Amino acid sequence: MGKVTTEKMYQLGIFTGLDLKSKSLEFLEKHFGKSGNFYYNVVRGIHNSEVKSDRITKSVAAEHTFDINLSSEVFMIEQLEIIATALEKRLKNTNSQEKTITLKIKYSDFTQQTRSKTLPYFISDKGLILETVKELLYQERMKDSVRLLGISLSNLNTEEKKTVVVQLKFDF
Repeated sequence: MGKVTTEKMYQLGIFTGLDLKSKSLEFLEKHFGKSGNFYYNVVRGIHNSEVKSDRITKSVAAEHTFDINLSSEVFMIEQLEIIATALEKRLKNTNSQEKTITLKIKYSDFTQQTRSKTLPYFISDKGLILETVKELLYQERMKDSVRLLGISLSNLNTEEKKTVVVQLKFDF
């Protein structure tokens, strides 16, 4: 919602979803026109827009929350290798490659940090992904023990790969 709509809702005593749900369709249409019907339905979980299942993949990610918080970087690297393996499989399934690798770190106090690096070339190999993630992990010291690690890959190359056949001529 825009700032104007938010202010208008506040003036009408609508501060929460429950407040909005308590208003009648007629009331909402009177004050918000065609949008009133949308607000009436959406707060009730009714949304009739088309689901688009054939969207182009823009990122691929995997993460893991640990049963115990990790403080050893050696254990973190082991876990990142498992996550990178899962990502490599997903990339092969989507037939894509990426340039930007992001490491997600959630600490035991639930604060979150991300560290990213964009490479000058597309990669889909677990070894190269892990090498970049290690670099990001060691970029700065951990501020606390870690409860979640994740890797996301974006800036994907999802174009169809084309095979080019070149006929070479040799003079004998």
